[in-house]
Amino acid sequence: MRRKYFAPLDDLLAISGVWIEKLARFAAIVGGIVLVAIALITLVSVIGRALIPFGLRPLRGQFELVEAGTLFAVCAFLPWCHLKKGHASVAVFTDFFGARINKIIDFAGDLLLAILALLMARQLGLGMFDKIEFGETSFLLRYPIWWSYGSALFGLSIWIIVGFWASFNSLTLIFISADTNDIDSESGSSTNLGPGN
Repeated sequence: MRRKYFAPLDDLLAISGVWIEKLARFAAIVGGIVLVAIALITLVSVIGRALIPFGLRPLRGQFELVEAGTLFAVCAFLPWCHLKKGHASVAVFTDFFGARINKIIDFAGDLLLAILALLMARQLGLGMFDKIEFGETSFLLRYPIWWSYGSALFGLSIWIIVGFWASFNSLTLIFISADTNDIDSESGSSTNLGPGN
């Protein structure tokens, strides 16, 4: 069977998939910590605003911190979302297609998302260098705007890695599906090369 020909590739994808999942999980955990920090900052600011008569006040520049933190958190969550196929999908038409066609659609979706991550990182990088060149700072806290851009590149860079790994994994599943359909139909199992499938 041609399935044996793909065995080394299966092993490579399985091993690399473990590290890809760890990388995506790490980014998501860091994003979650930042998100919790944003919530606490907002809570403290709201309490301070409510207790102004008692001498307290809202945090200065709270909305700037929330804005920067949200950008970081969203970008940090994207690799995990992609790996676990958490993006919105419409199955109204794809349910009528065969398994092989759906694998091709999965590959196209993974590749398009990986390219999108690459384009977003490029544009964000260009924007970051512009902010550095012109020395733009936030209005209240006066921190350099490029810090926000640079921090967002953390998540986007990991998303690029995850995205192209997922694309290669999906591409491999297209070619091995024909070899495993008979086995899977008899055993009721499915071929999984990585954590995202």
